[in-house]
Amino acid sequence: MAFASGSFTPIVTNSLIASRLWTPNWRNGFFSPFNMVHTFASSRSRLLKNKNHYKRLALSSCSKSFSCQSTALSDINSTSPTVSSNGYVEDLIQFGAVYYALVCPKPPPTASSEQIKVYEEVTDPSVLRKRTSIKGKTVREAQKTFKITRADEIVEAGTYLRVHVHPKRFPRCYDIDWKSRIIAVTDDYVVLDKPAGTSVGGTTDNIEESCATFATRALGFSAPLLTTHQIDNCTEGCVVLARSKEYCSVFHGKIREKKVRKLYLALAAAPVPIRILTHYMRPINMAPRLVSRDFVKGWLLCQLEVLECKKVPWPSSEIQRRYNLEDCGWALKDFAYECQINLLTGRTHQIRAQLAACSAPVVGDSMYMPAAIAEIVCPGSNPFGKNKKLYSNENDKSLAIDEWIAQHGKEPSVAVGLQACQISWDDGQHCYGARLPWWR
Repeated sequence: MAFASGSFTPIVTNSLIASRLWTPNWRNGFFSPFNMVHTFASSRSRLLKNKNHYKRLALSSCSKSFSCQSTALSDINSTSPTVSSNGYVEDLIQFGAVYYALVCPKPPPTASSEQIKVYEEVTDPSVLRKRTSIKGKTVREAQKTFKITRADEIVEAGTYLRVHVHPKRFPRCYDIDWKSRIIAVTDDYVVLDKPAGTSVGGTTDNIEESCATFATRALGFSAPLLTTHQIDNCTEGCVVLARSKEYCSVFHGKIREKKVRKLYLALAAAPVPIRILTHYMRPINMAPRLVSRDFVKGWLLCQLEVLECKKVPWPSSEIQRRYNLEDCGWALKDFAYECQINLLTGRTHQIRAQLAACSAPVVGDSMYMPAAIAEIVCPGSNPFGKNKKLYSNENDKSLAIDEWIAQHGKEPSVAVGLQACQISWDDGQHCYGARLPWWR
């Protein structure tokens, strides 16, 4: 069973065939809109107005193993019975969790025989020839995905739908006084002091609960603010949001030309040397990000300059509770070390990964601190660290890398000891600073 109709206004039909198709984590399962009724049962107006609403959208009725489900639509019977489900579908669309492609994308190597059979059926040339919407397009062009943005959008029979039924949530968005986080407003951009535990521009399955969306509303803008650069969800501090696509391109150009300077404050668990730290990051777009002290061909250069490092008290238990700081098992919790850092290259998780590689992980970093502790307890655990072992063959090294990845923990729930404290560009002509970090 699936949902579709002449328009995307939800109509559930018994004549549609819900196929077991691939998901981002390649798990199988049937998608049922009746499960979704329980997960997104309210209208989007309630979603936006009630900060506690996310608790009722716990997404508990669908299997936790699925991050999204995909459905191929067969012939539609216009007389099929309907189910009133405007609320949950509107919520999904508002979140940006529903995508379509004219032709079903190619299945991954891990697809089951059943999935491959369905793919072959819906992409058979004899079937595709009957669809006027894809005439003149290559198969690759027709497989490009687009986001559904309105509940009344037309969805043609045979269209591939990808529905993320477990959007990543950012409940802290509803607890923030967003106007108080605005640092500057100009005709071209807005500078925001981003709170920890929020996403700058949202995720693939949730653009609703983002800094860009909530800042746009707080300022009463009709046009949405646009993301120009990212900082980690668990990091707070200065971000620049563009007011137009033109300035978004301008700011991207400044980043490429290295005209943008970013200063960070990092609360490290151990002292960090005052100098330029150089590592190389594995070019794989998934966490944890692995870094090597030595050059590895094809890996990305990571450099940061530690300008200052001073001893400060470890955050009190009250502050740790307020910011949901993770207790990662660090033994010495009397003092921490506040470091001022000039970020020379901007890689995802760069500061967190580099400081952990120096045995000085960021306080509260539940992903990288456990690995740093493991290396301290058992030197040589890190196959790219100072005490790395020599491996007789690539298979042994590959196993060691897998074991090292397993030493890392989960992504922090809210905050870590990291703040983008200042951003400037054009040789300081534009310079903005954040408020005091949460640990002070």
